[in-house]
Amino acid sequence: MKLRAAVLQTRVFTEKEKNIEQLEKILATGRIPSESDHPSDGHASQGLGCAGEGNKLSDGKAFLADNLKGVDLVTLPEMFACPYETPNFPLYAEPEGGPSWQALSAIAKKYGIYLAAGSIPERDGEGRIYNTAYVFDRQGRQIGKHRKAHLFDIDVKGGQYFKESDTLTPGNHIGCFDTEFGRIGLCICYDFRFPETARLMAQDGARVILVPAAFNMTTGPAHWELMFRQRAVESQCYVIGTAPARDPQSSYTSWGHSIMVDPWGTIVTQMDEKEGVCVVDLDLDYVDRVRQELPLLAHRRTDLYELRRLTQ
Repeated sequence: MKLRAAVLQTRVFTEKEKNIEQLEKILATGRIPSESDHPSDGHASQGLGCAGEGNKLSDGKAFLADNLKGVDLVTLPEMFACPYETPNFPLYAEPEGGPSWQALSAIAKKYGIYLAAGSIPERDGEGRIYNTAYVFDRQGRQIGKHRKAHLFDIDVKGGQYFKESDTLTPGNHIGCFDTEFGRIGLCICYDFRFPETARLMAQDGARVILVPAAFNMTTGPAHWELMFRQRAVESQCYVIGTAPARDPQSSYTSWGHSIMVDPWGTIVTQMDEKEGVCVVDLDLDYVDRVRQELPLLAHRRTDLYELRRLTQ
């Protein structure tokens, strides 16, 4: 079974609605905001290629128009409709079912896709703010939701300082959602640094893990590719990291480099820092093959150790 996935590495506009309009334009026209395009380093057997300002194909517009028509899953970046700054999160926050949620649901239904809508700031009934990822099915129904559980509070000497906990509340759930392609895992950025997260999702039956993420210019060069390859090997899943395009003018500069890695740890495709779209066919039978040939999950010594979730 194959799952065709489109990764959208988009720019983030300060006007919230403009970010959703950008998504609609890409899906409706098969065009990205910039006209120039170049190919990724994906496998010929799996990667259909990429198109974007940093990813050139001989005919990028035709590529997108042709391949987006058959896409099953579209993924968006972390905080795709909100500049990634802690004071912005309360300002941009909406309740579940708010205007952005409704627009994303409508887009999923209109195009008949599974839409993993990156993440947006969510405000609950008691005024708490979360970094929340929603997933919609082909009918526009919400089938997945994840509130970032591990908040990104770091202070790297000579590098990045950031403290999400200044305005965000952590979520308390790690889980998957079900599709016609089987179970898919979902977490957000810093969550994926904790190997327990990916392993729990694999134990729950995930064969693909989606990670909207915004690594920065300190952590990105050091850990981005390394982490995604590690988690793919440990969980024996396809993992997809979807990042915002880089904006050098922003106070928090995204590393970009959206990535797909297969369950053997091989990079299927990786973008550069610019805006673009990658469309790739994921061979889900390959997950089963890897797990049969190198049965890590079956070889766990559960008589010696145990990994289990404490909340449902």
